[in-house]
Amino acid sequence: MTHNSFWILTALADGRRHGYDILREVSSLSDGAAALRPTTLYAALERLEREGLVVVDSEEIVDGRARRYYRLTDEGRDALGEESAALETMARTARARLRARPIAPAHRWAAPLRARNGSGLGRRPSHA
Repeated sequence: MTHNSFWILTALADGRRHGYDILREVSSLSDGAAALRPTTLYAALERLEREGLVVVDSEEIVDGRARRYYRLTDEGRDALGEESAALETMARTARARLRARPIAPAHRWAAPLRARNGSGLGRRPSHA
């Protein structure tokens, strides 16, 4: 699942929304990290609809413009749940690995090389 699809499905998880509302909700939920353009959103919604993850719930005219509302299908809710579980597992695994063996700062490898051969290996190149 793409990041955009994840955020769109997440925006729809608590109920139906129209396109502009999905854009605002995705931006809010992701703290601005997922800033979708309308063309990207509607292309993603068409794909998610073809995949059976969302459906058009209703359409109405507001201020002379058509407003289409989308909602999750049961398959969409299941897919979002599976993706969320997979992301949680990946994050938990990464955190455990980072706690088990902290990454050494880059400067630690340079001193032993210089001491071993005095050649200057391990020095960072100067950019004059």
